[in-house]
Amino acid sequence: MTPRNPLNIGAVARAVSNFGFESLRLVDPYRVAMDEARSAPGAGAILAAAREFATVAEAVADCGLVVGTASMDLRESRMPLDRLEDAAPFIRGTPGDVALLFGSEKYGLSNDDISFCHRLVRIPTRPEHGSMNLGQAVAVCLYELIREPGSFPPAIRRQAPAEQLDRLADGWHAVLTQAEYAQMPTTMHKIRRLLRRLQLSPKDAQAVQGMVRQVLWKLGSKLS
Repeated sequence: MTPRNPLNIGAVARAVSNFGFESLRLVDPYRVAMDEARSAPGAGAILAAAREFATVAEAVADCGLVVGTASMDLRESRMPLDRLEDAAPFIRGTPGDVALLFGSEKYGLSNDDISFCHRLVRIPTRPEHGSMNLGQAVAVCLYELIREPGSFPPAIRRQAPAEQLDRLADGWHAVLTQAEYAQMPTTMHKIRRLLRRLQLSPKDAQAVQGMVRQVLWKLGSKLS
């Protein structure tokens, strides 16, 4: 799990513990809230083992599937938005490490955060309540994931981890920059989303990375 700057980190940690999960990853956590939460009942052990990262990219680098959580009034993301209960079987059946990415209660996930996600899910709430308390949202998501542990979809192949996809995205961005295509600030977001939709295996991602390196080498030799 990778909440981003949570103020009620104690409630998040308790939800992780309550539903039998052990891995909590924090991106740029609010230090005052962290210090206060360490004394919260049921949260100490989870917070003591929590890992802190400076960026979302670092936090999800080893994850083959990153699922972002979003409200119903999500900004245009060009990515399908599934109901939590519909996406849960797919998440449970995915081999390897999976990250649930939560944003702040006030702003949610940014477009840059979303570009690291393979898919987005939402908790169906009343239109009058566009978002939920972060601790409650974490608890609902984790409960849904353990609610039917036997309902696995057909096995899917292991996907390339986020770190490998990000290296590939950097390479493609370099190619497009030299081709004078990558002129918009959102180009990198588009590349990340595209690579995640392709569901590349580690071997396939490595092969494509080799192609990108060859293209960059050829472009460099022609420009020099």
